[in-house]
Amino acid sequence: MKIKHSLILLGFLVSSALSAQEGVKIGFFGALPIDDFNDQVTLAAGVEAGYMKALGEVVDLGAMTGLIYGFGEKFTGQIDFPDVQFVPVAASVRVWPSNSFSFGGELGYGIGLNEGNDGGLYYKPLIGYLLGPQSEVNLSYTAIELDGASWTTVNLGFLFTLEL
Repeated sequence: MKIKHSLILLGFLVSSALSAQEGVKIGFFGALPIDDFNDQVTLAAGVEAGYMKALGEVVDLGAMTGLIYGFGEKFTGQIDFPDVQFVPVAASVRVWPSNSFSFGGELGYGIGLNEGNDGGLYYKPLIGYLLGPQSEVNLSYTAIELDGASWTTVNLGFLFTLEL
């Protein structure tokens, strides 16, 4: 009888961890600009929201959007660089090789919000680790291909899943 109850409890815990991958995702991240914008932007931060649907126990597919805000470098008495903003709109895929680890990415378009910023192709490979049934920490790389330059950052973020 104890084995039966233990198996039922184990099944419940595993299914809870698997179902936590699906739902509305809300998160935030901090970013360090690299390459073309390294000297023009001090730091970047962002918020993101989207929905992921489980296509089985291993793959999730969905859509994500958000806001990326790069804080322009300010030099006293010299040039002040403008802030840089994007709204990414992207398809997202996640692969879960285990109950707590994922990898995947986003692909779409980064809409430029600041003056002179037309935006461009957006992609974001990432890896994530579940901290609990509804919370995840992730490490990612963001790139937006602009005319003559690339917005690239290394990001550390936190996502919270709201199950529907």
